[in-house]
Amino acid sequence: MNFLKRFIRNRGAVIGLIILLTVMAFAVIGPTLFPQSPWRMVGRPFMAPFTMDRFPLGTDMLGRDIAAGLVHGARVSLLIGVVSTIVALLIGVPLGAVAGYAGGFVDDALMRFTEFFQTIPSFALAIVMVAVLQPSLASIVLAIGVVSWPPVARLVRGEVLSLRSREYVQAAVTIGQSTPRIIFSQVLPNTIAPIIVMGSLMVASAILLESSLSFLGLGDPNLMSWGYMVGAGRTRLLDAWWISFFPGIAIFLTVLALNLTGEGLNDALNPRLARGRQ
Repeated sequence: MNFLKRFIRNRGAVIGLIILLTVMAFAVIGPTLFPQSPWRMVGRPFMAPFTMDRFPLGTDMLGRDIAAGLVHGARVSLLIGVVSTIVALLIGVPLGAVAGYAGGFVDDALMRFTEFFQTIPSFALAIVMVAVLQPSLASIVLAIGVVSWPPVARLVRGEVLSLRSREYVQAAVTIGQSTPRIIFSQVLPNTIAPIIVMGSLMVASAILLESSLSFLGLGDPNLMSWGYMVGAGRTRLLDAWWISFFPGIAIFLTVLALNLTGEGLNDALNPRLARGRQ
């Protein structure tokens, strides 16, 4: 209850959560409202928005329904954002936990490995990986997950460094628990709060990265995405602004909602920070 009260106290977080739930609702029930393929040509090209009830957001240069593209694109963007974040967490959390708990040479080696990945521009690495593996849903998720894990590893390492000297950890060592058991049963459960906060922010970054890849033509050719829609309409911004405008607004609102929700989670899960902001 205290968590919920602190979260609700943050108006920005509540607004962000409402926007996020709305986007998720469209992603879940939207395809029932627009059962046709978003690639299907259903009307005249370049129909302006709000001129026909059948195409409330207009059509693009090939006569495809913009509203149907937005709905189907929401599923793709959210799916890639969530799954790629899970991939990044599966890589970064164990590496950070082992580095922080082991210390010494193991810590130095793993952190140098992490820093090596951080020296490579993440967007450039993602482009290379998707281009080499061929654009597909799996390759995009893998590329985003691979370029996103270093901050997670550094965060978890810092948290574990502060926890490994706690009394309950030392008690577990004294009674002879194995190192993996101590890490997964005593240490990692106490790092869940910052990981959840970072995960929410990483979903937003993953959606932006996927949109950028699709904008450049490196999205899955079988899936309609917001980034593809923005890229497809970039050459007709003056006379057909709605083709890029509506998916651009969808990306902006979704990323904003995730960041606001992440900030609210941070305040709610960190009571000391929440009291300091009052």
